Amino acid sequence: MSSNQPTIETVLKSLNIAALNEMQQTALQTIQKEPNVILLAPTGSGKTLAFLLPILEMLNPEQSGVQAIILSPSRELALQIEQVFRSMSTGYKVNCCYGGHDISIEKNNLIEPPTVLIGTPGRIGDHLRSGRIETAAILTLVLDEYDKCLEFGFKDELKYVIEQLPNLTKRILTSATKSATGYKNTGISDPVTLNFLNKTAPKNLKVRVIETTEKERLEYLFRLICKIGNHSTIVFCNLRDTVERISDLLWDQQLPNNIFHGGLEQDLRERTLIKFRNGSHRILVTTDLASRGLDIPEIEYVIHYDLPENESVFTHRSGRTARMHANGTTYLLVSDRESIPEFLKETPATENLPSKAVIPQPTEWETLYISAGKKEKISKGDIAGLLMQKGELKKDEVGIIDVLDHASYVAISRPKVTKVMKLIQNAPLKKQKVKIEVAR
Repeated sequence: MSSNQPTIETVLKSLNIAALNEMQQTALQTIQKEPNVILLAPTGSGKTLAFLLPILEMLNPEQSGVQAIILSPSRELALQIEQVFRSMSTGYKVNCCYGGHDISIEKNNLIEPPTVLIGTPGRIGDHLRSGRIETAAILTLVLDEYDKCLEFGFKDELKYVIEQLPNLTKRILTSATKSATGYKNTGISDPVTLNFLNKTAPKNLKVRVIETTEKERLEYLFRLICKIGNHSTIVFCNLRDTVERISDLLWDQQLPNNIFHGGLEQDLRERTLIKFRNGSHRILVTTDLASRGLDIPEIEYVIHYDLPENESVFTHRSGRTARMHANGTTYLLVSDRESIPEFLKETPATENLPSKAVIPQPTEWETLYISAGKKEKISKGDIAGLLMQKGELKKDEVGIIDVLDHASYVAISRPKVTKVMKLIQNAPLKKQKVKIEVAR
């Protein structure tokens, strides 16, 4: 733990952020003063930093043990929050606990407890029941996307966790929507609500309709994706089975893609998001699990293969694009048996598709898997060094590097993959023998 409390100015410098936006400034000032705060703000507006900065100011560098717990409804969101806190370079220890993660690693991490503990309600509850978390110094609790925590069936776990934290002086709830159920079962009372939700669609979001039939729905999706070309695209479906079926059919049409839904193992979900973020795949077929909380930047197009069930679902799906100051387009596939959703205030323009589809060229990146990570003391610099020295890659031919607990992934120039794999075959990484292969 750092003996020098970092300032907001030094944190923003670490994050390469010039200034906080209006929502973040208001949240910082309010959370500093008020014991109970509900923060409502759209996906992509910077809510994570909005509650991490005031938490940082409340941490005591002389106090040992966990001082703040942050709960999230999904593993991916918990990991994202952890990554943001690490990027703040505060000097404080932070750990993340979630279902699907190796519990032995988490047990070892908790032997020397972090100052900030992030996780899903179920896994945090498990550690509390086993007595691995001392609660005396925990003064701050954040329920991120609290309505989703309740919706995902964490009501009992949330209640248990909250009951184990008798010394709380600060409770913060965040959401990207105004929950119909309010804040019941969260332990918060008389909160100050900061509402930055904009009821109208962003000015930089275009909404378009693709008129189709049920029989031709998939064909029209294929033609639309081909028209979009090599741009980042998320295809939303209502059911997991639909996600699997569409993905298989797109692969059959030579359109590489990844899938994401709650039925996948954690390592596959992580790999999917890594390959989508680093540009190895430009198409993500998913359920509404990917509509909130995930850090997937620069999405240009959103496709509603299945119509959203209500305005809230439409808002969160479409919120994946046109974030902050970027432009984006959201498409609705509407069959002759369906109607354009009534919640759209204006009738969207119809998008015309070319009669002949031209399959986009492959992306410029391919992802390599490496069988070592943080726990083997592997860093991004170690991986970049191996690829540039032994693999003879130039700096601009090495893309995004992700280092997990016991695995790493790196994007490299697709045309160089075969040559690189030959050059680094059996090469040690930091004097360790590792497996390196193209990530599938």
